[in-house]
Amino acid sequence: MSTITDKSQDTATPHSEPHHEAQDENPVSVSAPTKSLMLGLLFGIIFGFLLQKGGVAKYHVLIGQLLLADFTVVKVMLSAVVVGMLGIYSLHRANLVEFHIKPTRLASNVIGGLLFGCGFALSAYCPGTGAAAVGQGNFDAIAMMAGMVAGSYVFAEASGWISRHLDPIGDKGKLTLMDLLPLGRTAITFGTAALLVVVLVVLEFTTTR
Repeated sequence: MSTITDKSQDTATPHSEPHHEAQDENPVSVSAPTKSLMLGLLFGIIFGFLLQKGGVAKYHVLIGQLLLADFTVVKVMLSAVVVGMLGIYSLHRANLVEFHIKPTRLASNVIGGLLFGCGFALSAYCPGTGAAAVGQGNFDAIAMMAGMVAGSYVFAEASGWISRHLDPIGDKGKLTLMDLLPLGRTAITFGTAALLVVVLVVLEFTTTR
C-alpha cells in the first residue's frame, strides 16, 4: 500500500513541476481595473494636451465663447465631434468597440445641464478645460476644480435619491436618432458629420476668431 502511494507521488511530481514552471514563465498580467486606469490616464493627458494647444484652456477664450464673441471653443469641439463620430463608427463597423448608450432621462438631463451651464458661466471653465488651465498655470481655475470635486461628492451621496425620484421622470430609455428618424446608422452618421462640417465652414467665414 505504501509502495503504491509513493509511486503515485513520484509520478505526480514530474507532472506538477513543469506545471509550476509554466506558471512562473508567464508574465504577470495587468488587472482590468489597473489597465483601465492606465488607459484613462494616458488619454486624459493627450486630451488635456490637445485642449491646451487648441487654446480652449484660456479664460478669455472660454468667456468669449459664452459672450458669443469668440467661437474658438465651438470650432474645436465640433471638429472633435466629427472626428470622434467617424472614428467610433469605423471602429464599430470593424467590431472593435461596442456602443454604450446612456438612457434619456428628461428631468435629470435638464437639471444636470442647467447646473453644468451655471457653473460654466460663473467660472468660465468646464471640467476638462479647468484641468488643462491648472496644468498651464491658470491658478484661478483651482477654485473651479475644488468646486467640481465637492459637487462630485455631493452627487455621489445623492445618487440614490436621484435614481429613485428624478430619473423616472421623463425616462425615455436608450434613445438614439435611429429611433426617431427612418434612417440607418450609416446615413445618420455621415449626414450629421456633413452637417457639422458645413456649420464649421460657415463659422470660419463669418466669425473673426
